[in-house]
Amino acid sequence: MPKSPIRKKEKAYIPEAVAHAAPVPEESPKWLAPAMVTAFILGLIWIVIFYVSATAYPIPGIGAWNMVVGFGFIAVGFSLATRWR
Repeated sequence: MPKSPIRKKEKAYIPEAVAHAAPVPEESPKWLAPAMVTAFILGLIWIVIFYVSATAYPIPGIGAWNMVVGFGFIAVGFSLATRWR
């Protein structure tokens, strides 16, 4: 039985911009995890103080907007969590 001819594969084309792209950093910055955890805990404590004080504290003048401030800290924590590797 005759041997079939061997085909040579063409090399895949890689654009220059992709071939020499900057490497993605492997590690997150050292400050990221502590800042993320601090934002989560600060938001949680803010909301707990708001409920325990019968909506009088942490800032008495803004009333229910204290919930927005607490959830704002938690949102900052989540936005930092998206950058964590």
